[in-house]
Order: sequence, then structure tokens, then C-alpha cells
Amino acid sequence: MFYLAVQFSENPSLCRFRFGPGTESSRIFFPLLMALSEKNPMVVAHILIGMVLVLLSSRISVSNATETDLVCLQSIKASLVDPNNYLNTTWDFNNNTEGFICRFMGIDCWHPDENRVLNIRLSDLGLEGQFPPGIVNCTSLTGLDLSHNKLSGSIPDNISSLIPYVTNLDLSFNNFSGGIPKNLSNCSFLNDLKLDNNRLTGKIPLEFGLLDRIKVFTVTNNLLSGPIPTFIHNNIPADSFANNLDLCGKPLNPCPAVARKSHVGVIAASAAGGITFTSIIVGVFLFYLSRGAAKKKAEDPEGNRWAKSIKGTKGIKASYLTNHVQWIYCVFFWHGN
Repeated sequence: MFYLAVQFSENPSLCRFRFGPGTESSRIFFPLLMALSEKNPMVVAHILIGMVLVLLSSRISVSNATETDLVCLQSIKASLVDPNNYLNTTWDFNNNTEGFICRFMGIDCWHPDENRVLNIRLSDLGLEGQFPPGIVNCTSLTGLDLSHNKLSGSIPDNISSLIPYVTNLDLSFNNFSGGIPKNLSNCSFLNDLKLDNNRLTGKIPLEFGLLDRIKVFTVTNNLLSGPIPTFIHNNIPADSFANNLDLCGKPLNPCPAVARKSHVGVIAASAAGGITFTSIIVGVFLFYLSRGAAKKKAEDPEGNRWAKSIKGTKGIKASYLTNHVQWIYCVFFWHGN
């Protein structure tokens, strides 16, 4: 820390600045300000006023963060059943000293003298209940470990808005059920995501493949099925998906849907080939048929050969009818006589 003494005057040349010992950075920075104050003290005065305002505003934000983090831990304690009294005996909110929550069991702070929670590690405490929604008030949280407890229910659909900045999330070895919310893929800072040894059902959201920082991802021993995400930037080993209902896709066995798709492609290609072959045969047949028609037309340029054949047939029928009438007339005449 350092001390600052400022003597202002209506005459800028009479302004004086004195600095006491402080951190290494202040020992370097403030002598520069002192040298500058000899030449232009009003500029330095404006700089210092700006620094004071920044410090005050940061202090206000820290105070607000302290209040919200207190509410966060209080709501977590209230929402979870603690049969072994781990939280009941170590989380004492009657203390008003700065940074007192940083001494709570399982709590890491950004700085030991600030009530801003960095990590919450409550693993293997026998805790019961559901995912604590009040964790949204820990606005600076980057790590959450609730593994090896008896938590149940579903993972909140809006989990990314509850813990937007987490880099490590461990919910393994609990009794969480239902589906894995697609919203979890919006936690873009995730490095480690452990959901193994629960009773999760449904499919793994394919959007998880967009988590470009992910290095550890485990969903073993659940009831999941369907294709697994394709992680673009990291290779997740096959054992991270073991002992589920029916997961498929690289690095596991190919999904049946992919195989059916390939068969459909083969069938479509065969059908297209058959249509092409049939079109060629029909084209050849029509070609020779047109050639035959042209040849017949050349032999009968007047185009009346068919009509002539009909006329000849009619002539035969007329002659036959005439003879028949004559025969009837002769018979009739003979009987008359």
C-alpha cells in the first residue's frame, strides 16, 4: 500500500504531491508522477482523481460481489440436505470479517480477503437434494464439483445462465436423471465436463462438439443412446462413453442410421442406372421403328396402300352379296312356277 498527500493551490505552480512507500509497482510509477508534477501538476491532479474514482468504483463492485456471493452460499446451504452436518458446522454466516466465507469448507476465493467465490468443491459429503439454482448468485464462479453425493432430479435446462463462466463442472456419481440439456453447450469456457455414473437418458447433444476448449468429457455408466458428438478440437476416448444403453459413432461403432443411408444411396444409384439402360433400349427401338415407317412410306409414296386394301375387301364382299341375291331370286322363281 502507499499513502498520498496532495496540497492544492489556486496557483498550479504551488501544488505539491508526496508519496509514501508501497508496492513495487507504486515505487516505480509514483516517482514518475512526481517528476511530472514538477512540470505540470494539474495533469497529475487529474490523473490521481481518475485513479481515485476507479478505486472507488472497483470497491463498490467488490462489495456488490460480496453480497451476492453470500446469498449464493446461503441458498446452497438451504437447498441441500446435509445429513452429516458438514455444511452446518463449517458454514457460519454470523461472521462479518472480510473474506470469512473463503474459510468455509469447499470454498475457494479469488483472494483470501475478498468474499468472491472462485470454486465450490463439495465432493463426497453425502449431500441430498437437487441442483441448487441459487448458485446463479456466485457470479465469479469458474469451478463446480458436486460429485459423489446423492443429488437427484434433472440438470436444469438453463444451466448455462446459472454457471456461465465455469471451466470445470463435475456432477458425476450422483442420481441425476432425465436428459442432458442442450443449453449446457453454451458454457463455452468448459475444459472438463464429467456427467458419468448417473441415470441420464436420451441423447448427448451434438452441439457439445462445438465446445472448442473441452479436454475431458465423460458420460460412462448412464442410459444414453444415439450418436455421440464429434469433438473437433480434441479426441475424446471411447471409454468416456462406456456402459450406456446404445451409443454409436466415432470412436464407437458406426450408427445404424449411417449404414441405412449408405444402402439407400446404393439403391438410388442402381435405380438411376436401370432407368438409363431402359432409356437407351427404348431409344434404339424407336429409332428402328421410325426407319421402318420411312421405308414403307418410300414404297407407297401416295400413302393409300392401306385404303386400297380396304377397298379390295369391300369389293369381295359386294360380289359375294350379289351372287347370293341372284341365287335367292332363282330359287324363288322356281318355286313360283
